[in-house]
Amino acid sequence: MSTTTDGAPRAITEPTRRVSAGWIALFSAAWLGIWMAQLTPIQLLLPVQVDAAVSPANWIDSVVAFGIISGAAGLCALVVFPLTGALSDRTTSRFGRRRPWIAVGALLFAAALALLGYQNAIVAVGVLWCFALSGFCMLTAALTAVISDQVPVSQRGTVSGWMSAPQAIGVILGVALVTFLALGQVVGYLVVSIALLVLVCPFLLLLPDEVLPVGERAPLTVRSFVAGLWIDPRTHPDFGWTLLGRVLVNLGNALGTTLLLYFLTYGLLVDDPEDGLLGLTLVYMVFVILASVILGNLSDRLGRRKSFVFVAAALQGVAALVLAFVPSFEAALVAAALLGIGYGCFLSVDQALATQVLPAQEDRGKDLGIMNIATAVPQAFAPLVGALAVAASGGFAALFVAAGIAALLGAVAIIPVRSVR
Repeated sequence: MSTTTDGAPRAITEPTRRVSAGWIALFSAAWLGIWMAQLTPIQLLLPVQVDAAVSPANWIDSVVAFGIISGAAGLCALVVFPLTGALSDRTTSRFGRRRPWIAVGALLFAAALALLGYQNAIVAVGVLWCFALSGFCMLTAALTAVISDQVPVSQRGTVSGWMSAPQAIGVILGVALVTFLALGQVVGYLVVSIALLVLVCPFLLLLPDEVLPVGERAPLTVRSFVAGLWIDPRTHPDFGWTLLGRVLVNLGNALGTTLLLYFLTYGLLVDDPEDGLLGLTLVYMVFVILASVILGNLSDRLGRRKSFVFVAAALQGVAALVLAFVPSFEAALVAAALLGIGYGCFLSVDQALATQVLPAQEDRGKDLGIMNIATAVPQAFAPLVGALAVAASGGFAALFVAAGIAALLGAVAIIPVRSVR
């Protein structure tokens, strides 16, 4: 354990030393494994598995079943994200505060995915996906807290960009492996679970994680945990507006993307929907990578966050409306590019913004866990909300209109933030 010159434990002080390129590379590689393991099932493996398990007479029944499973996993995320953050804030292990939770989360995530590949019953699929997403939440709650622990404010846009860019690479790599190599359900899940562990372990083993002194924080109780979930928006308005904006933008993005395979199959009647999904994902990937890395770095250089986040959210709204009113594969390619630019920029700059509006340094793991809810839970509930919209309207236009409105409202929600430029 080390302290600063004023005697405060270094584990809970604001970082000032810039992280190295090697640190960023390992951090980015860990996120590549995480995104591949989470998004390949959501985009491809899980919808196909659910469809086979349900064997519906009407395709909408399959969409609804997929939505129910995702929604159940979202309920797990509501608890696991802030709970892991709060526990890691108080962890006094000799291995550090965050490292134990990264390890446990990665193991749970990988094990649940590996077992998921063997399931054919819809209930078993749902239960194991809930375990998988819980592991994902543990792992990412600890990893995002590492940004606030170790990365100075002047570097957070850049580092967040290298956290975000692997999301697009992870999707395309996972979908390409499963599609081109025809891996199948069992091997597909096994490959992404192994990739997760292989890519997370180097950062886990080499991560310098300051030890929190025993007795520095009060133990976590049920009462203190529940009380800590409420952050008064009147006292911390910038946190509240940032959280609201993140919920709306991620809901819009998830509504516009999580049912893409169904949209291509039943909406556009594409001959080979899996190849079509791969093509759209490739376009999306290129622009996410460019936007997250370039614009995250530019945000650091200019010292500005709000304008980047506003434009990024608005672009995502426009992309969704393109899909709603011009339902063609060519228009979907244009929308994928717009969505990639918008979401790539949003992922990197909004993450940096979120770390600058946290109420208290000592609770940053818990508070970022609450912020992470705004990312994971909309992604989990969007398939169910989207399925209900598709079922009610008999098509996909209403789904994409809802996605566009949510993203545009998310752009508006960032305007009242005052403490960050």
